Amino acid sequence: MKVTFLSLFISLFFFASVSNSIAQNTEKEAMAKLSFLMGNWKGESNIYQADGNKRSTEVVENVHYELDGNLLILNVKSSAIALHTIINYDLKEKQYYYTPFTKNGGNKHKGQFVDGRFIVWFSDSRRLVFERTESGLFHEYGENFKDGKWSKYFEDTLYPTSKN
Repeated sequence: MKVTFLSLFISLFFFASVSNSIAQNTEKEAMAKLSFLMGNWKGESNIYQADGNKRSTEVVENVHYELDGNLLILNVKSSAIALHTIINYDLKEKQYYYTPFTKNGGNKHKGQFVDGRFIVWFSDSRRLVFERTESGLFHEYGENFKDGKWSKYFEDTLYPTSKN
């Protein structure tokens, strides 16, 4: 009886360890899909105003993994905005989450990886898209859906800095 109980205990411990390891690998695999964002970036941010005018500013973005690849951290700084953003993947929900923080706090938004792009949904009619261009640039833009079409309200095109 003691041998059976010990065998059962060892089997359950082994199964729990393997399950935890598989879950962590699955989470890491999901987060690894976002590795195209990694690096130190600098470039121009264009803000498109309702009157049709465009305002441009320089932006710097640093992106790296933390917690053994389970979180992706984006630090963004320009004259228009300063953000500290955390991206994570929830295994139970099979869902990416994008949580940007400003000096006033943060909000959690759902994201998805589709066709090599990371898309964050603020609402059904407002989204943020991250992608890597064919020439290796970091391309990020925000869009609003109105009158049956998506239109950009900002767009960043960033080049790798010497730190990449």
